[in-house]
Amino acid sequence: PADGGRNLSLDSIPMGLPMSDPTAWATAMNNLGMAPMGMTGQPLLPDFDPALGMMTGIPPINPMMPGLGIVPPPIPPDMPAVKEIIHCKSCTLFPPNPHLPPPATRERPPGCKTVFVGGLPENGTEQIIMEVFEQCGEVIAIRKSKKNFCHIRFAEEFMVDKALYLSGYRIRLGSSTDKKDTGRLHVDFAQARDDLYEWECKQRMLAREERHRRRLEEERFRPPSPPPVVHYSDHECSIVAEKLKDDTKFLEAIQTLLTWIERGEVNRRTANNFYSMIQSANSHIRRLVNEKAAHEKEMEEAKEKFKHALSGILVQFEQIVAVYHSASKQKAWDHFTKAQRKNISVWCKQAE
Repeated sequence: PADGGRNLSLDSIPMGLPMSDPTAWATAMNNLGMAPMGMTGQPLLPDFDPALGMMTGIPPINPMMPGLGIVPPPIPPDMPAVKEIIHCKSCTLFPPNPHLPPPATRERPPGCKTVFVGGLPENGTEQIIMEVFEQCGEVIAIRKSKKNFCHIRFAEEFMVDKALYLSGYRIRLGSSTDKKDTGRLHVDFAQARDDLYEWECKQRMLAREERHRRRLEEERFRPPSPPPVVHYSDHECSIVAEKLKDDTKFLEAIQTLLTWIERGEVNRRTANNFYSMIQSANSHIRRLVNEKAAHEKEMEEAKEKFKHALSGILVQFEQIVAVYHSASKQKAWDHFTKAQRKNISVWCKQAE
């Protein structure tokens, strides 16, 4: 896979122990509560009875057999549908009984990259733990307890899901049947301060990126700043005076005039020029009043037009409702079907 970890799908790994050791294979299948089967599918022990209340010689039902319609528990999409035996260099992992419910897990902590692994063999070493769980991805650290559990920290969060897939597997070191060399793995999410700190740092980084993106978006849609107003001079004064006489450039010129006055450009030398510009601005008042009166007249005409159009619409509505009422009278109503009466009643309510 792209993440560099070894895939847990074991198509390339032999799915049985060597036939030179059929007893070990039978013991493993007996531990799982399943009839021991050879590599060819034939029973190694024809009279096997796993004490599951089944008839002697009949293997237990596999929930994955076609036609039974039993849905297996949900598993990660890149994991094999049926758990198989996993062979490692120093140990062997036997899958849990498919009849049992999936192992329970605690609530996943935010940014979890660390798992708790319990049920390890007493003789299990850190090297064996690494050998088993490095198949799930890059292992950053292993903190092993003196008892039969440890904590494993992975490089990425998705590797934790692959490690949880191994929960419930029985582990056996080599071919030994000693109790100290066997165990049943229990893998669960673990709370780690390192994981929480990295997750919080990542959230803060994402928040900074979001604020930066939002700021760029706001700046992109912010209207451009108005151009700076030129400083007063006799030449610029003459230009503004000409613009004040032009209706199309009046707004720009009046803003410049206002800025000059607020800046304190008016003095004894420039007072006459400013007075003439103010006089030009005053001459536009009559034009603006006439425009306002014209717009008010257009508004009144539009109101009258709207009233006439609305009265015509209401007259038509009244006529339609009158048709519904006439159709609802006894002499016409009895001739309509039940569905037609229902539609007419609905239409009448809507129109009213």
